[in-house]
Amino acid sequence: MDRPKEKQMKCKMLIGIAALSALLRFQAQAQSAADLTVLQGLAPVTVLMNSDEGKAALGANYRVTGGIQTGSLAQPTLLPFVEQQRQALQDAFIASGNLAQFSDGLGTTLGAAYLARYHYNSTKDYTKLPPALDQLVHYADAISGAHSNAGKYLFGNATTNGTTPVSAEAAAMLEKIGGKKDIFGQAYNLPAGTSGAGPYGDSRPFQTEASVTWFTGRDYLNSRSDNYVYNYGPAMNLTKSPSYPSGHTTYGYTGSLLLAILVPQRYAQMIARGAEYGNDRIIVGAHYAMDVLGGRTLALYDMAHLLANDPAYMGLSVRGASPIKDFQDAVSHARAELDSILQAGCGNTLEICAKEDTGRFNNDAENQAFYDSTQTYALPVVYAKTTSQPEDVKQLAPEAGYLLTAAFPSLTLDQADKILTETEGPGGGFLDDGSPFGVYSRLNLYAAALRAETTVPTR
Repeated sequence: MDRPKEKQMKCKMLIGIAALSALLRFQAQAQSAADLTVLQGLAPVTVLMNSDEGKAALGANYRVTGGIQTGSLAQPTLLPFVEQQRQALQDAFIASGNLAQFSDGLGTTLGAAYLARYHYNSTKDYTKLPPALDQLVHYADAISGAHSNAGKYLFGNATTNGTTPVSAEAAAMLEKIGGKKDIFGQAYNLPAGTSGAGPYGDSRPFQTEASVTWFTGRDYLNSRSDNYVYNYGPAMNLTKSPSYPSGHTTYGYTGSLLLAILVPQRYAQMIARGAEYGNDRIIVGAHYAMDVLGGRTLALYDMAHLLANDPAYMGLSVRGASPIKDFQDAVSHARAELDSILQAGCGNTLEICAKEDTGRFNNDAENQAFYDSTQTYALPVVYAKTTSQPEDVKQLAPEAGYLLTAAFPSLTLDQADKILTETEGPGGGFLDDGSPFGVYSRLNLYAAALRAETTVPTR
């Protein structure tokens, strides 16, 4: 590695691993049916060592991750690479209290209006969102965050937290498919328990990669920092946290997608911001490309089921938010709050203010090129059966259409599902096994949003 592990850096922020737990608003004693469905959807990663195609994908995952992290694999990032490294360092922070760090996706004017009201002064001092928006954000974040955390430990060492065994149902699910624990540790010759490995499996890239680039800059709260202290500590210690799926990416897409739905004039740009936030986890050295793809797929799947008012997702008791029994209604109330605040702050209509953007998301072609580079990370096909043609979203996962109709209500659900089908990314990826969960890995919400905008007015 380019930087010795012995080196420690003074840091004003002592977030520690507790920052990750801020994503986890609840953890159930036993997995519900919905939890098990999500975990089963993420589980194909555990069978990759069982086929030549899977082994090839694992090998590419390692190479692509290392190439992106060191900059040897060029990406069409929205900033020059050195500047993107600095952005990645800022994106190591988790502003789950009010999603302030995603405001740049709203554009210059609306982003400034958002930050004027909702921002962080320190790790524990931040301005709270208005009631309906606060409940919406924390409820969605709690559910997707808990699913992400459950996946990490299930796939790492078949536990719920590193030490407590998973439920019999979860263990049986892995056994049925021939799934293997600690798939990255096995594939990358750093199994749990060996020197330098994470104790609970699925060690991270900064632990497994032959070369890691360490870089300095200022973090989200403007403290001098580097990516070493956001991996090994003290700012954030990830050495004992399994890699798959990426909790940051799950949070990033959940938050960005909520703002996209609430401010549909900036839908596509908010999706690009979510993609950037996830990709920055690779640049900082904390996650593999597969982790990011898993986090994105999970976030989209959970959000669609929330927006569909799936009974399995409604009325749950979570830490940090009161139960939501009607998520669609909650979105309406949150939108009314945010519309009023943003319009007052920008001094004009949202339609006009949304077009005012001199930042890195103001070029549609560049946004599209960057997002497309993250759709599959060019990982090889694992499931040839899903590559020949687009998968019918209406047949596999009709609720996915709510990801568009919630922002573009003039669309019917059938129209939305058709758009999602027609704009799908390449098939056959390691999660795209033909299942209702797997099809979410193919959804290209950036392209779908642009199509939706030309089909109907935003509101």
